Amino acid sequence: MITIPRRQSGATLVEMAIIAPVFILVLVSIIELSMMFFATLTMQYAVREGARFAVTGRANETGTGNQKRFETVIAKIQSNSMGLYDKVNPAISVNGKGYATGTYSNAMLGGAGDMVVLQFDCSWAVTTPLLSALFTDGQYRFSVATTMRNEYF
Repeated sequence: MITIPRRQSGATLVEMAIIAPVFILVLVSIIELSMMFFATLTMQYAVREGARFAVTGRANETGTGNQKRFETVIAKIQSNSMGLYDKVNPAISVNGKGYATGTYSNAMLGGAGDMVVLQFDCSWAVTTPLLSALFTDGQYRFSVATTMRNEYF
């Protein structure tokens, strides 16, 4: 039987109290960093799927009048983003020109044979103190884009 001297009986508890907060902070930072990469890859996939839909020229699901095709493309992107679209607050630009809500039209996605460049500038709020110091204003900013040629529709 191994006996521990009385003066060392609480040493393990003190060591754990010192190491545990650091370990938990690093673990949570790794998880948040993983979520940032997941958001980037998910938004890239969503924008690619939206562009694939845009190049077909279809506009039969949502929207009204001149905004029908663009709103359908945005709806496709939202449905493929697994709920991250609203969390990352994307700023949308098409063919290098930024658009505010309500200022878009079908013409901005071009006609048959035209190139379409969809770009979304996104930001992710960093909550872990260890990581937030590494990013400006505690925001991880990333951009996802895709380029495709419109089909002949």
